[in-house]
Amino acid sequence: MIGYAFMGKAHSNAWRNVASFFDVPAFEQKVLVGRDAGAVAEAAARYGWAESATDWRTVITRDDIDIVDICAPGWMHAEIAIAALEAGKHVLVEKPLANTLAEAELMTAAAAKARASGVQSMIGFNYRRVPALALARELIAEGRLGTVRHVRAAYLQDWLADAQAPMTWRLRKETAGSGALGDIASHAIDQIQYLTGHSVLEASGALKTFVTQRAGRDGLEDVTVDDAAWATFWLTGDIGASVEASRVATGQKNSLQIEIYGTHGSLTFNLENLNELNFLDATVPVREQGFRRILVNEPDHPYLEAWWPQGHIIGWEHTFTHQVRDFLLAIKDGTQPSPSFEEGLQVQRVLVAVQESANNKSTITTVNHKALAAEGA
Repeated sequence: MIGYAFMGKAHSNAWRNVASFFDVPAFEQKVLVGRDAGAVAEAAARYGWAESATDWRTVITRDDIDIVDICAPGWMHAEIAIAALEAGKHVLVEKPLANTLAEAELMTAAAAKARASGVQSMIGFNYRRVPALALARELIAEGRLGTVRHVRAAYLQDWLADAQAPMTWRLRKETAGSGALGDIASHAIDQIQYLTGHSVLEASGALKTFVTQRAGRDGLEDVTVDDAAWATFWLTGDIGASVEASRVATGQKNSLQIEIYGTHGSLTFNLENLNELNFLDATVPVREQGFRRILVNEPDHPYLEAWWPQGHIIGWEHTFTHQVRDFLLAIKDGTQPSPSFEEGLQVQRVLVAVQESANNKSTITTVNHKALAAEGA
């Protein structure tokens, strides 16, 4: 694993626990890589890694390394992923795929080439592994909502609401790529497409930076990414969708709210209540209609056969365990795990379309759907 901060900790927890709950191929947590020798050694010992290192280039050439998990910032994704794939290593990389469309395209090409030799790759949109959202996808695919007409998604946080919050790498375009757009709106965009089974064709968007300077180590620094993003989409299947994302939504801690409306019913979800899915069946008489709460903790719900007795809720960290489980099983079976780099590239194209629309103040930006069809995304 490369990177040991927030995502490195979450991924390490998944690697450490997945075999205790799921029947997966045997593996070892061999090496944790980071730039600070002392800090990465301490993290390796705490997170269950056998050793630590500071040079990822040397580590990926080792014969005893089969998988590379990339939890480094987005600006490092392309170089590491391409090198690892070329070295014959299976690759899991955190979202978004890269900081630029050009880098994402290079990564996808490398993944396709490696796949021909049996080397698998996957992007870490972990919210696909929330059991309630996996159940929502099943219900939609089964036709319980009829024809989906429109979707609303809002991913709201408030960790930057305080104008005195300090500068970080996430607020610099050269290291983060974008702000709320790439960081959290990417999750919402992926969910819209994952849940409905349809791809974005057209996008229009707006971006806003509310706090334009923040205190860094050398004084005030310019914030060069967005604090909040808004977008509207048209998808294949004639579905309309909207997304808003904010890191300055005071009082919202990690609230991913999703609403899906169809001709026969509706679903709503909020990540801050991630064990619950709300379902309205519009096929029953109006006098009986109303949203009902499904507690997604039954053994026949997605992933939950491995966990606790019914009614004993699970948490955010379990989504990463499910992600590692699916990745390991795909490697074992020689099948392409999802979301693929191609799917990550498609989300990247949507992000670029929103950015271009915001920059140009254009009404509609067309996403390259011909390329999507060719890639099977």
